[in-house]
Amino acid sequence: MHIATDLAVPRFEGAEVVVPAPAKGPGNWTGAPSAVLVDGVFWLAYRVRRPIDAGRGVSVVVARSADGVSFDPVAELHRDDFGAASFERAALVTTSDRPDARWRLYLSCATPDSKHWWIEALDADRPDGLAAGQRQVVFPGSATVGVKDPVIVRRGSQWQAWVCRHPLTERGQEDRMTSAYLTSADGLTWTDHGEVLHGAAGEWDARGARVTTAVSLDPLVLLYDGRPDAASNWFETTGVARSVGGALFSSSEPVATSPEGTGALRYASAVALPDGRTRFYFEAARADGSHDLMTSLG
Repeated sequence: MHIATDLAVPRFEGAEVVVPAPAKGPGNWTGAPSAVLVDGVFWLAYRVRRPIDAGRGVSVVVARSADGVSFDPVAELHRDDFGAASFERAALVTTSDRPDARWRLYLSCATPDSKHWWIEALDADRPDGLAAGQRQVVFPGSATVGVKDPVIVRRGSQWQAWVCRHPLTERGQEDRMTSAYLTSADGLTWTDHGEVLHGAAGEWDARGARVTTAVSLDPLVLLYDGRPDAASNWFETTGVARSVGGALFSSSEPVATSPEGTGALRYASAVALPDGRTRFYFEAARADGSHDLMTSLG
């Protein structure tokens, strides 16, 4: 079953570059954003990536902005400090709605010499203290599953997560991805409700379906990254999934792509604005093979 896509989505046309790629050429990517709006200030976590022979995901940057477009970095986390071979997408949240709320950053970390990934959380009193925050592994993965790219949503004391899973049971097939749903009372100890989204054979998302943001929680509307085959790894495009009768159903085709390069437009993050619009952040391909971190209004 496929669903209609009559909602605001990220758009490359008219979008603004928030943070450009670290250099020109394939593998030089700035993106995988996670954005929140707190007390009128936009906060953004994004990953800086180099080509494989230059280190892959080398750092995650936390930045702030008054207008949602021009950001100033306040912290940078480096993969070597976490014993990781690479970073992928992080998730940035506050731990409560109180004025004294702490900040939490969920980091996707690659196990060296392995296809395995784990996710750990860092807590700090302020965003600029996250690099030295209190650490705890919250999604360890296993010998058969790697986990990364979490989407974390907190409403009051209720926490929800969608986590990308990569099966490690077949050598050479580890790029496959599905999304699992989990809940928590504190954002640290989670109850796993199993897989909720996967690609459909023969469709644009056959090789993988990775939830990237919640556009709405009631009704549940999610954006997700999809790709048709292994050759499209790293070049995902964006689709929509809606909850119908408690199950997630996806769009029949991508709803957002880049007109340049590989067409990749991925890792969308949606921020609801006070005026009812949505500001989207996403990673998009450029003609030279690099990826920029961009934003559009919907």
